[in-house]
Amino acid sequence: MARELLLVAPRFMRIDRPYLPYLLVGAAILARTSPSSAQTKEPADIPAPPLSATARSMSLGEAVAYARVHQPAIRAALSRVTERMAQAKVPSGQWLPTVAVTAQLYGMTANNTSATYLATPFMDVPRIGGTAQVVPGSANLAPYASTLVGAGVTQELFDFGRIGAQRAALDELVNVESHRSDVERLNIDFGVEEAYFSVLAAKAIVRASDEAYDRSKVHRDLAQRGVDSGLRPPIELTRSEADLARFDVDRVRSRGGLAVAQTVLGAAIGAPELSIDTAADSPQPSDMPSLNEALQRAQARDPAIAAAIADLRAAEQHTRAVGAELRPDLSLTGTLSGRAGGAGGAPPSGDGWIPSVPNWDVGAIFSWPLFNGVIDARRNAAQTVEQVRHDEIDIARDQLIARVRRTFEQVQVSRSAIAALQSQVVAARANYAQADARFGAGIGNAVELADAEAVRTDADIQLAIGQFDLARDRAAFGRAIAEGL
Repeated sequence: MARELLLVAPRFMRIDRPYLPYLLVGAAILARTSPSSAQTKEPADIPAPPLSATARSMSLGEAVAYARVHQPAIRAALSRVTERMAQAKVPSGQWLPTVAVTAQLYGMTANNTSATYLATPFMDVPRIGGTAQVVPGSANLAPYASTLVGAGVTQELFDFGRIGAQRAALDELVNVESHRSDVERLNIDFGVEEAYFSVLAAKAIVRASDEAYDRSKVHRDLAQRGVDSGLRPPIELTRSEADLARFDVDRVRSRGGLAVAQTVLGAAIGAPELSIDTAADSPQPSDMPSLNEALQRAQARDPAIAAAIADLRAAEQHTRAVGAELRPDLSLTGTLSGRAGGAGGAPPSGDGWIPSVPNWDVGAIFSWPLFNGVIDARRNAAQTVEQVRHDEIDIARDQLIARVRRTFEQVQVSRSAIAALQSQVVAARANYAQADARFGAGIGNAVELADAEAVRTDADIQLAIGQFDLARDRAAFGRAIAEGL
């Protein structure tokens, strides 16, 4: 079963999967409790598999700080904020002048016109010139040349608040993305804390496995001497050897679980190393507030709710910006051009091939779209989005309250379980001490001692798991109220 868990675990190796470290620790526990039929025919002193000596160790604070700088998810979140800030600057560009040039050459007929050209989107060119009206039946279908070169400038003078409304809508989107980056940061912090505690739990399991192996080795040696002296039957030795082999397999698997947990911690903080180890000191969380105080803190600080509120404001500003498209506009335009057309009674030099006739113009343009059905429909659609954002705020608030209450109760349950698990360890060790004394005195057998050893080792591991549950639940509570440990 442990092997299956370790094989399946990589499918869930994502920071937003809070149960991955628990699966890894669970794999180590199942490795300890899974049955093994391995037996040895001769006593053998098998050295313990070495722990990784190259893993860099970090305290929890160092790991969290490192992740905030190097974790790709954090960098991506900050990049999205930067991208939103750049997008918010786009509307302000409408206050800058627009400068454009054009050069046009045509070969065409030119009945009742001269110096033909097309309007360009970035330069205003007033239409000047024309030929005499063509008498019906006397149209000239011979082609003529027509040229135009020019440079123009347009400048926004007054927009009646249209550009400001567009900028305000995009500024709110910057706030939305900023709050979402805070959500990502809290998730990363929690993922690092969870992975960190899983390494601590895996270390405790390694210690329990090593101690069980060392005790089993002493019992094997004692049984060997008893069989050699004829004071014990051979089955005592074979059972001791089987237990020793099983405990050796368990310590190998527990070290594998620790290696995987250290690898997950390295991935959680975005470290270039294959694995990261924990420092010697365990982090101590701050005192928990009461449930009512926790709910108040969470609603005031939770970035998910702040993002939902900012989303609503962005929707309101977007509706305002769409409506502002129907406001008047006043702009300044100026153009310097040269043109010529080959049609007409007295074409200029070059017969229209050389734009030698100069013109210039300066003007102010006032425009007002009094009614536009498309803009009106877009504004109505934007108003419906506002109602959606209102409802999403209520959803986020309800989810937050439920998460705070759930994590608060989980911490209380885990704390109560720790007391029971500690009592279980005391009882299991007392039971083992009696069985060990009976075995050493020759009145107990290997089966009795093996059962006591299994109970003690399982109690040690269950306490390690209970401590992991408490630490993880406390970290989850800190994440729920947006404070951390």
